[in-house]
Amino acid sequence: MDKSTIKPPPNLSAATKRWFAHIATTYELESHHLRLLELAGRSWDRAEQARKVLKREGVVTIDRYGQTKAHPCINIERDSQLRFARLIRELNLDEDQPGPRPPRIGGRE
Repeated sequence: MDKSTIKPPPNLSAATKRWFAHIATTYELESHHLRLLELAGRSWDRAEQARKVLKREGVVTIDRYGQTKAHPCINIERDSQLRFARLIRELNLDEDQPGPRPPRIGGRE
């Protein structure tokens, strides 16, 4: 795949776009890898959005009966972090992990 044509998806945050571009130019990725990378980036951004809401509103809310309960963003943050971790594991970009992974560009193993 031609590296000059790979652009980060517009729906990612600026920091995640930089991360996406770094990974996309460091590894030889097929089109399905790029889709996994985009999903991972969206998951990271979603977790960060939930984290910001939790920081602003706190981890508990009061329901309509006056009872405290966990803020719904706790689940969003957790689920997004898990999804990110699983997608990154699926891409297998860790250099110290055994098994096949997308090769680095220029044979830099």
